Amino acid sequence: QEQIEESGGGLVQCGGSLRLSCKCSGFLFSRSTMSWYRQAPGKESELVASIVDRYSEPTYADSVKGRFTITRDDDKDTLTLQMTALEPEDTATYYCRADEPMGRFGTLEYWGQGTQVTVSS
Repeated sequence: QEQIEESGGGLVQCGGSLRLSCKCSGFLFSRSTMSWYRQAPGKESELVASIVDRYSEPTYADSVKGRFTITRDDDKDTLTLQMTALEPEDTATYYCRADEPMGRFGTLEYWGQGTQVTVSS
């Protein structure tokens, strides 16, 4: 059974930092593209950051470049998102997503339940 569990969200003041973690099990983490998404109330889901594998350069949304860092630990099947210089616009529910390649059968997609990040001004 695939499981993805996010943690680390909370309430932080503008300019503060938070570290989100995503603990995974039940699928081949090391072969999966891992991503963080977020969704604010009334807004569409946004891809925040993504990393294909341990050797790849991560990609970031323009809105978080230079402030957020995504890392993965394939030994612990864990994905993290270090967030600094947080702004009220970063307030959202953050989700961890895994895309596990299945060869000629395509890709399977798994999502966590999300963790709330609230940045006060």
